[in-house]
Amino acid sequence: MQTDHGHSPEEVAARLAAGRRTTHLKDMIYGGIDGAVTTFAIVAGVEGAGLSSGVIVTLGMANILADGFSMAASNYSGTKAELDDRARIRRIEERHLEQFKSGELEELRQILALRGLSGEVLDQATALISHNKPKWIDLMLTDEYGLSPTPPNPLRASLATFAAFLAAGSIPLLPYLIGLDGAFRLSVLTTLLTFFLIGAGKSRWSLARWWWSGTETLAIGALAAAIAFGVGSLFHP
Repeated sequence: MQTDHGHSPEEVAARLAAGRRTTHLKDMIYGGIDGAVTTFAIVAGVEGAGLSSGVIVTLGMANILADGFSMAASNYSGTKAELDDRARIRRIEERHLEQFKSGELEELRQILALRGLSGEVLDQATALISHNKPKWIDLMLTDEYGLSPTPPNPLRASLATFAAFLAAGSIPLLPYLIGLDGAFRLSVLTTLLTFFLIGAGKSRWSLARWWWSGTETLAIGALAAAIAFGVGSLFHP
């Protein structure tokens, strides 16, 4: 039977020594879907209005760069705010440990009790953890405040969003940049395929089947494109 990772003492020790691994899956999927949706919405809207391919390329490139940067900057600011809030809460807990240690010990004890410890084991665990102040605070951050055990990285999160936005957002424009015949039809097909592949890819990290996840993302993107095309058609000469 194949497993996700090894469970020998050496493999477990090496995996734990490497520390927690952060993932930017959410940032990449968010950036990829939004890049494909917004750029194709521009393509569909301009086509619906009957404007030239040059307008499509110009507006599309402006969207990829400006909107992609805006999304990356927004993600950076939001993740940075989350990181700052984490630091603020940590300082609060440090102050509480100095001023209200008995109350913090009771909180620690009840948290461990909720994890299933009791009796002498609970007393020993409370005593041991309370002697390691950083670990104690880490436990409070996750169990009392619901924060992730791993602090976020604002720069990496924003770069992941920007890269995914550029990659997926350029797909609807490729037929126009290359100058292919039937550019809009090809743009539709390649963009819908991109939606499906993004959804199918993210199923690797979920319990959904790949075809269902792909179809779900495809439906979201197709709906956004249809709305943009319909609005653009209202202004067709």
